[in-house]
Amino acid sequence: MIIRNVSLETVCGYTSKLPENTKPEIAFAGKSNVGKSSLINALMNRKSLARTSGQPGKTQTINFYNVNDELYLTDLPGYGFAKVSEKEKQKWGQMIENYLHTSKQLRAVFLLIDIRHDPSANDRMMYEWMVYQGFHPIIIATKLDKIKRSQLQKQLKAIRTGLNVEPETIIIPFSAQTKQGREEIWELAEQIVNA
Repeated sequence: MIIRNVSLETVCGYTSKLPENTKPEIAFAGKSNVGKSSLINALMNRKSLARTSGQPGKTQTINFYNVNDELYLTDLPGYGFAKVSEKEKQKWGQMIENYLHTSKQLRAVFLLIDIRHDPSANDRMMYEWMVYQGFHPIIIATKLDKIKRSQLQKQLKAIRTGLNVEPETIIIPFSAQTKQGREEIWELAEQIVNA
């Protein structure tokens, strides 16, 4: 996809009403610090459109990025490790759940998993919940540049096994550093949006 223009159009917190978008939405979910914001920046060819941080839990809102006035990429708050209270985590969970349940334009959910580690209990819970809700999450295995090429198949197998994915589940290895996987993600997104 050629990115002509992109903007952070809507930011939704706990109390915000979700926007009544008329264009297709593709959501990105994953635990804190898995690289959602870095992925969005890489997809847009921008350095700092989505705020990244070494500190988990930077994204605390649902952020809607309008791409070329054709679709929205939706950055969901991370789950898991963020140093926030249980009450805050619960609110984030409700916010994510509410969005996944009520968005009329949501076409697909990409679930980001750190390729270096086996999926966590939170990752499994999120994956199972999405499948239960009728989604077929596409897995993006992030931080590809942090492993040796020889480890790739072993780590992908660990993700498949750890999440107990459906056989036809797509897993795309991705690196925000080298941009490997970027084209595959855009190709899939365009297929989904145009289906």
